[in-house]
Amino acid sequence: MGMASLVVRPADTSVAQAHNDLPVLDPTTLTNLMEGACSAALAEHYASGETSITQELVIAISGTVGVGAEIRAHATCVEIDGAVLDFNVEVHHASRLIASANLTRKVVDRVTYMARIAAESVMSEAG
Repeated sequence: MGMASLVVRPADTSVAQAHNDLPVLDPTTLTNLMEGACSAALAEHYASGETSITQELVIAISGTVGVGAEIRAHATCVEIDGAVLDFNVEVHHASRLIASANLTRKVVDRVTYMARIAAESVMSEAG
């Protein structure tokens, strides 16, 4: 289980992210908070050189909050299949559910993963 929290700042709003004209929590910021809770759940379990990447995210937003609200994300790992981990994540403002998600992360070797990304970038620039 992992947790992450955030006090919503003006930069965390949809208006600041240029998604609409509402000064409420932006879905991008909400997603980052959820990913942070999953990362916190995994942090002590990585072997040397490992990290994780998001493979899939299915999110349901059921409410929102404005600037100054403190929100908390709780992630629970519900399934492990080799290097692939599935999480259920909920975000609350006090007792009110703001969003829930199913999030899948994959554990990867940091150096190997970045080498592959660099090689793909070079290949796309050459092509």
